[in-house]
Amino acid sequence: MPESTPESTPENSTAPTPFTADDYRARMARAADSAAAAGLAGVLVAPGPDLVYLTGYQPTAITERLTVLVLAPGQDPVLVVPTLEAPDAAKAAGAEALTLRDWTDGKDPYAVTAPLLDVSGRFGVSDNAWAMHLLGLQQTLPDTSYVSLTEALPMLRAVKDDHELARIAAAGAAADEAYGEIVKVRFAGRKETEVAADLAALLMRFGHSQVDFTVVGSGPNGANPHHEAGDRTIEHGDMVVLDFGGLKHGYGSDTTRTVHVGEPTDEEQRIHDLVREAQQAGFEAVRPGAACQDVDRAARKVITDAGYGEYFIHRTGHGIGVTTHEPPYMIEGEDLPILPGMCFSIEPGIYLPGRFGVRIEDIVTLTESGTGRRFNNTSREMAIVE
Repeated sequence: MPESTPESTPENSTAPTPFTADDYRARMARAADSAAAAGLAGVLVAPGPDLVYLTGYQPTAITERLTVLVLAPGQDPVLVVPTLEAPDAAKAAGAEALTLRDWTDGKDPYAVTAPLLDVSGRFGVSDNAWAMHLLGLQQTLPDTSYVSLTEALPMLRAVKDDHELARIAAAGAAADEAYGEIVKVRFAGRKETEVAADLAALLMRFGHSQVDFTVVGSGPNGANPHHEAGDRTIEHGDMVVLDFGGLKHGYGSDTTRTVHVGEPTDEEQRIHDLVREAQQAGFEAVRPGAACQDVDRAARKVITDAGYGEYFIHRTGHGIGVTTHEPPYMIEGEDLPILPGMCFSIEPGIYLPGRFGVRIEDIVTLTESGTGRRFNNTSREMAIVE
């Protein structure tokens, strides 16, 4: 493969079976039931990932005009939208499963929304709702109160059905193909940004519609887990952390491999092997009856026992779905049980300040048969690049 940006011809981009109105109807009903079980009067969903997940609707532009989905037990779903956006909302895949209520400029959107709400209820609200809209609702209904959905209903999107799992599998396979190509390019003498551009182009080539991140951390930059690719020129002898992902068919990919430019030192190989062992231990902890924190504990124990615990500076994993980061989180203190269909990363790392870093990451789920399944299947051995 040449050093220039890879060609962008889509590959392996066969579209999956579309979600139907019945799929969205079931999701909204489940959300309303979950709200009731959590002691909430309902759920208010602003434009963003939750609205896409529940209705299939994504406004062409998110503006100051109020758009909100109201879900409550025993009440039909209602989507409040600006009149000028109602035609687009009516075309959403889940539109048949809800009622549209529009409001025109010059009218009070909170007065339109208020009759749908319990006047003294406590509501779960999608995390990215605008403060101005919550304050507007509170002013109209001063006895209402609100809590974020991540806090109140962390499992709302966590368990994926078979159609969702197929999308995540496709996204993972596409990321794997991108990795299989990126290790063929030349690293030495090129800037991190150039390799990152290659990675982004490869993700698009293999069917991604959106690239969320392409971390290329070479040498000492690899010791920063969220380093953004910069102008540093990659050198022979560098360890290079490659962390990349985005959306394919509306669902996320996220994988990390750490490669080496030329042959590694004994220390570099030892630390890479240690992270690989920790990642395997985290994967083996994925089993029925385990809690999210058990994955973190298993991976962290390997690194801590080897004397590098202070250099593992982040949680072991995060959920993934219609966004690349979402609940649940694989971290100490998270006692949510791991359920079949939950999808999350396992990504331990060791970061030696001023020297180099190593991280290895796969997206994993628990299957109905009680075993873990990886959605990333490229080699976790250290790849040697030029």
